[in-house]
Amino acid sequence: MVSGQVFHELEVKAAANKVWEIYGNAQELGKLVVNNLKGSIQKIEVVEGDGGVGTLIEFHFAPDGEFKFKSHKEKYTKVDNEKRVKEVEVIEGGYLELGFTLYRVRFEIIEKDEGCSIIKSTIEYDLKDDSVHNLPAVTLDPLAAIALAVQNQVTKN
Repeated sequence: MVSGQVFHELEVKAAANKVWEIYGNAQELGKLVVNNLKGSIQKIEVVEGDGGVGTLIEFHFAPDGEFKFKSHKEKYTKVDNEKRVKEVEVIEGGYLELGFTLYRVRFEIIEKDEGCSIIKSTIEYDLKDDSVHNLPAVTLDPLAAIALAVQNQVTKN
């Protein structure tokens, strides 16, 4: 088993609560992701839930995009509005088809000072030894693009 963790951080000139208004809202974040990653993600559906723990989200990926699969489902396993932390795990399809036994994404909005915050996006994974050739599928590029899109939205408003 190969396990690992990678992360990306982006400093944003906006209050942490303002940034969390987007990351903490499943519908708002979903729209922003689809609008900013059109070449990779075709559609995001909330299958079940209201954005809290247990919410199921299905991603439909573009056929000619960077992902090697058509879709996957994620489940919100942690939503802490006070600490501004959200964790999701792939529970069906996608990375699991590539030999990952765990693929977890964590978003943390860290307050640096009153008008500045940090978006920290982390991927944690476990990958079967016989699937190690799929390790390059672990990429922070989409999470960095999402963070940049959120930054653009909160700083223009």
